[in-house]
This record gives sequence, structure tokens and C-alpha cells, in this order.
Amino acid sequence: MPPENDYPDFVARFYDLIYDRLRTGTDAEFYLRRMAEAKGPVLEIGTGTGRLFQEALSRGTDITGIDNSPAMIGVLRSKLEPADQTRVQVMDARRLSLARRFSLIVAPFRVFSHLLGVEDQLMVLNKVYDHLRPGGYFLFDVYVPNPKYIAEGLDGLVDFEGEYAAGRRFKRTTYMSADLVNQLSHVRMKFEWDEGGRRVEREWTFSLRFFFRYELEHLLQLSKLKLETITGDFSGGALGPGSKEFVILCRRT
Repeated sequence: MPPENDYPDFVARFYDLIYDRLRTGTDAEFYLRRMAEAKGPVLEIGTGTGRLFQEALSRGTDITGIDNSPAMIGVLRSKLEPADQTRVQVMDARRLSLARRFSLIVAPFRVFSHLLGVEDQLMVLNKVYDHLRPGGYFLFDVYVPNPKYIAEGLDGLVDFEGEYAAGRRFKRTTYMSADLVNQLSHVRMKFEWDEGGRRVEREWTFSLRFFFRYELEHLLQLSKLKLETITGDFSGGALGPGSKEFVILCRRT
């Protein structure tokens, strides 16, 4: 993913705290089940601090992980046994180059949305193809654009507030404006926490690409992968007015 979307140290520090609450109950078992069912090694693109990686490893999955953020990989390595630390490395998905070939490659939680341009998107799709075994699968998700947010944006949504340690508070506030023509969400997140008796504030800004259904289908037709299915949730539900996720399954034929 582009370097401007790298995760600062303070984001990596609080990542597990935030997304264990906001995301794990939504997608974790879906991805972990697919990893367990893979008949061979698995690659996770955008492995982050190991929200899925650690549990997959503990369940016996032969998993490798890459992420373009040294901060995120540093946190993950600190949680792994020394023998498993070589399973993860800092690598940009656009420059994916590994000796192994995989039965399943996954890019969970909107990793693909960090690829802002078509050239980068196709580059990653074709790199994935090259790293799959024949008949192997690529599984990823991106969010369904919300018309209300595109029109109005977000003006200070507190999406997480709680303790990160005994007596120490943490809060994250999100702001967003959308560029409909270029299909970009420009996001600013404010992090506030107690540290050594003082209040600390940091901000992180980044952009995400939002996609529409037929755009995804056309994009995959341009790649070397074959689209298998696009569903509207992590239970295999059909796309509909209430769908919040595009869950995309592709295959190397």
C-alpha cells in the first residue's frame, strides 16, 4: 500500500484495543474458518498487529504475513514466539515477492481500499495471481459506500472510548469527507489518551478508495484472476440495500 497510508506508532499501539471491539466479531471467524479449510499454506496481506494472524497460527494454519507498516509488524513480532517471527515481514503488496506459493491469500478488513489507483489495484491482483498455486483462492473485502456519508461526511464521530490500562482513558474521534468524482474518502482520526499524568493528542490522516459492485467486477476481468463470487456480508448473504461489505472471492484457474 502507498507509504502515505503507513500506520504511525501510536496507531499500532492502540490498534488491537480498538478493533478487537469494533471489528473482530464481524469478520474474524469467517477468515479463520477459510484459512483452516485451505489445503496448503496461507498468506495474509495487511497482517497488521496480528488480529487474525495469531489466532490462525494457534489453530494450526501454516500462515505467512506481510504488511507495509514497520510499526504494525513490530507489534506483531513482539507477540510471536521467536521461531514464528520469520513468518511475518514488512513488504508492500505491490512488490510482493515470496518464494512460496499459497493455496489461499487473504486481504482482510479493507486492505484493498488503501490502493487508490487502478494501476496499483491491478498490480496487486496480478501479484496475488502469481503467488497462488493453481486453483488457489484470493479472498478480500471492501466497504459498500454509504450515500449519506458520501454526501455529508463525518464531523467528529467518537467511535471508540474506554480504558487502555487501569485508570487510563483512550478516545478516538473520526472525521471524513468524500470526493465522489475520484471515489476517495479523506479521513482524519484524532487519538487522545492519558500518559504519565498528562493528556496526549495525536492525529492521523489518510485516504481510502471506495468501490462499486460493477467496478469491482470489471477490475477483476482486467486482472489474471477469475471472479467467483461477491457477497454482501460474512455469512454469504446476497448483496442488497442493507449490505455494508463487498466480500470478494477470486481464483487462479
